[in-house]
Amino acid sequence: MTFWEYLSSRHQQLLTDAYQHASAVFQCMVVATLIGVLIAVATYRSDWAGGLATTATSTVLTIPSLAMIGLLIPVVGLGVPPTVTALTLYGLLPIVRNAIVGLRGVDPSLVDAARGIGMSRLARLLRVELPLAWPPILTGIRVATQMLMGIAAIAAYASGPGLGNEIFRGISSLGSANALNQVLAGTLGIIVLALLFDAAYVLIGRLTIPRGIRV
Repeated sequence: MTFWEYLSSRHQQLLTDAYQHASAVFQCMVVATLIGVLIAVATYRSDWAGGLATTATSTVLTIPSLAMIGLLIPVVGLGVPPTVTALTLYGLLPIVRNAIVGLRGVDPSLVDAARGIGMSRLARLLRVELPLAWPPILTGIRVATQMLMGIAAIAAYASGPGLGNEIFRGISSLGSANALNQVLAGTLGIIVLALLFDAAYVLIGRLTIPRGIRV
């Protein structure tokens, strides 16, 4: 069976796996973004706290993804829980680091001007600092998403959702007629999803970042 014949015969299952893969990555990115920005907001004013936040989140990336999921299985079980937990943790570093850089890069004179017209600290954060820090934050989200697209494939080890199941099935049946087709279909599917997500982020950037502050 050729690769195109395999895609034609398994397109329904592949589309289901692709949807689950994209959904898992998207939901974990939403959670990671919220947590990452909150960490950055809480730490960016202090060099010590900001450094600690960056170091702590970067330490997570030193743990191999397969080992991370393996360690989570006895704690949260198989399936979605270890997948969501691992992907969220892995997605934190680019967001935390870029959010801290973005918030620290806001012109102090703009913050002083906002203070001068009576804005509260929360209002300055929400209406001045975070909007100006949004370009680097969005860049961090893009980087994290590309990372998680690949890492999510490992979730199949813990019976997680996504295209990793196709890859693992192919690897476990090496030598069979469709083993290579399975690995190739899963891999190409992840690449296509990553490109689609990145294109969506480019569009979001054009819609939400004023032309004057685009990087």
